[in-house]
Amino acid sequence: MNLIYEAAAEVEACCRRHAFPFCFIGGVAVQRWGQPRLTADVDLTLLTGFGSEEPFVDALLASFAGRLRDTREFALRNRTLLLVASNGVHIDVSLGGMPFEENSVRRASAFNIGSDAEITTCSAEDLVVHKVFAARDKDWGDVQGIITRQGAALDRQLILSELVPLLELKDDSTSEQRLRAMLLRA
Repeated sequence: MNLIYEAAAEVEACCRRHAFPFCFIGGVAVQRWGQPRLTADVDLTLLTGFGSEEPFVDALLASFAGRLRDTREFALRNRTLLLVASNGVHIDVSLGGMPFEENSVRRASAFNIGSDAEITTCSAEDLVVHKVFAARDKDWGDVQGIITRQGAALDRQLILSELVPLLELKDDSTSEQRLRAMLLRA
């Protein structure tokens, strides 16, 4: 098993031990749904809600080293917990509470990473939403890879129904059209 999957399996075990609702997003999920590419870290959404983040943060910090001098305070202030797995791989934990994040965790499913190990990743549709919302160049490349690999199996209506309200929150008027054009070309 490669280092990234080892780190993901370590996080998976910790979250399961605590019965935390979560799913992997980012490069690990791209390995499952898109065109595989190199990734240097593990990204996940952990449902903490709003105002109840501390027990989640403290539990993870009891199992993983923080990457900052003030990791706990940074996480509570910015809703992102920056950790390091025992093998040195960086772990970025997004503290979720929005309806889309709840839906994404609810729709998540097991992904076999070899040696009888599984991790829980978001669906292909939710990964598209995450990537379009982030809208970096590498994210758009990932979206194209997901569309190419998943093709007609993608629930386009679900993607748009989850994505449009998020884009409205950040006043993004172009990403929806860019995604629709990519979907039409597929």
